[in-house]
Amino acid sequence: MKTAIHIGSMRFYAYHGVLPQEQKAGNYFRVEVTLYTDFSRALTSDSLDDTVNYADIYQVIADEMAHPSQLLEHVAGRIITALTHQFPSITGGKIIVRRAAFFPRTFAYASSFPPWIWRTGLIFKTVPTAAP
Repeated sequence: MKTAIHIGSMRFYAYHGVLPQEQKAGNYFRVEVTLYTDFSRALTSDSLDDTVNYADIYQVIADEMAHPSQLLEHVAGRIITALTHQFPSITGGKIIVRRAAFFPRTFAYASSFPPWIWRTGLIFKTVPTAAP
């Protein structure tokens, strides 16, 4: 059975961006993740041991959002790496990192683009590594 966990509308204040004012003043960002993981046993067991704890996922994302980056792609990549490292049962998913505020110097709200087109919407699949 293919199962996924979706956590949307996480809001963080962070200091990501290329422009000096973005790095100094900060901004609000929204993060949304869909994580593919087999939690089919939890459907009948009602045990947290048979799924991934949402609070733990949120904390990993919050920790990565706290580290400034120039590019949102870099933030998304760090989040993917941290999540798949801490939760080996994650086999893939989708992450969207959006700047929540409008910048007059840009041409549109970042969140107005469909996530599969906008550059910060990343779909990823983990690749098993060979045993050492």
